Amino acid sequence: MEIRDPVHGQIDILDEEIPIIEDPFFLRLRKVKQLGLSEYIFPGATHTRFLHSLGVMKIAERVFDKLSTRSFCKSMSKGSCKFSRIRETFKLAALLHDLGHAPLSHSTESVMPPLSLLKIPNHTGAHARQATHEDYAIKIIVDSSFTDSLKKVKKKFDVNANAIANLISGKCSDPEYFELKKGINYFPLLHQLISSEIDCDRMDYLLRDSYFCGVSYGHFDIEWIIDNLDVCILDCKEHKKGHKEVYLGINERAVSSFDDFLLGRFHMFLMVYFHYRAVCLEQLLSKFFKTSPAEYVIPSDIEEYQKHDDFFLNEVLKNSQNTYAQKIIKNIIPPKIFESFHKNELGVLLELEKFLQQKEIEYIRCSSQGRLSKYYHLENQEEKYYPLKVVKILPQGKKFINIDEATDLFKKFSDVHRIERIHCDLKQLSAGEKKKILSIINGVSIQAMR
Repeated sequence: MEIRDPVHGQIDILDEEIPIIEDPFFLRLRKVKQLGLSEYIFPGATHTRFLHSLGVMKIAERVFDKLSTRSFCKSMSKGSCKFSRIRETFKLAALLHDLGHAPLSHSTESVMPPLSLLKIPNHTGAHARQATHEDYAIKIIVDSSFTDSLKKVKKKFDVNANAIANLISGKCSDPEYFELKKGINYFPLLHQLISSEIDCDRMDYLLRDSYFCGVSYGHFDIEWIIDNLDVCILDCKEHKKGHKEVYLGINERAVSSFDDFLLGRFHMFLMVYFHYRAVCLEQLLSKFFKTSPAEYVIPSDIEEYQKHDDFFLNEVLKNSQNTYAQKIIKNIIPPKIFESFHKNELGVLLELEKFLQQKEIEYIRCSSQGRLSKYYHLENQEEKYYPLKVVKILPQGKKFINIDEATDLFKKFSDVHRIERIHCDLKQLSAGEKKKILSIINGVSIQAMR
């Protein structure tokens, strides 16, 4: 099967993979928008998790095949059972990484049930916490009617559903499954390509979201980055004698392109993902959930979950008498009266919020925060994340250093970038209340009220 994609061109689907993309669980992603409520602001942003998932698999296939030409793999038999199994397992992890997304993508995760109710087999996570879309994806892959769609790839490639789930979660239950050579574990490398600072998911969604939103912020040189990805074989973290682990690296000559990639993603958050209208609509949705908790519930029954897509939730919102639901449907948000990009304006925001609360004036506070990287600000980052390496080519051979030693971007953008906004309908207020609000706001230089 061939699929034409506006971003990557032709995407080839193996005959054994067709039952997977035709399964009702995967087809559900046709009706889950990639950017949720951003369609209200960027009308072209109607692309779905279905198309994004196919794009991620396409990039994953390209990256895997490129890395397999590196020196460490030249002795590998490309037709060997282990090689084919690992390649297909990795492709499917890329394809299925978003299988569990709820309606409107991230916007509805706040009403997911406790993880314990999903009853994921052999799951070792903290069951008291709230479930995430990743937990739902793992449940669907290993313990639902969807699992039957993997029969053909299992028969041909000996793919294991738990191994697919491991690559998505980052927790490896069977290291030997990911050994191409005895004692060399390729799991860290493959998981990094599913979820890390420069993974196949991010490479696709930046290009795809830019394309459909009609902006240029997320553009980067994907060809140069893929051509310069490399592998780093290091001693096993657990200090197992004679055992090695393979990590993702990028050649030193491509570090500047990596910087462009990071900055492109950062700017997409500021200009698209953090757009004030989209964020405010999400806050209205959150208020709908809180004020009408019985009207929409995400089920823990995984087969029942199959029905939940954007159309399902939109019907709930359209039929609701809840004020917030109706505002979402009509794309009506309160005017933005205050916007802060700087820490020194936090005092003004708090004073304004205090006044609104004292007068019992309805308002919406929207907080958007992000940093250049979530991987390089933790005190003990190596325990939680696999480090991206930079490969330096020296006369005596290769040398590996961590990416944060090769670029100063992480230091320059180490602080959280925070945008605070307050929305309030001033038309509903008295002249005295308006005057007081204006006096508070005019304490700093900010964007004019809208």
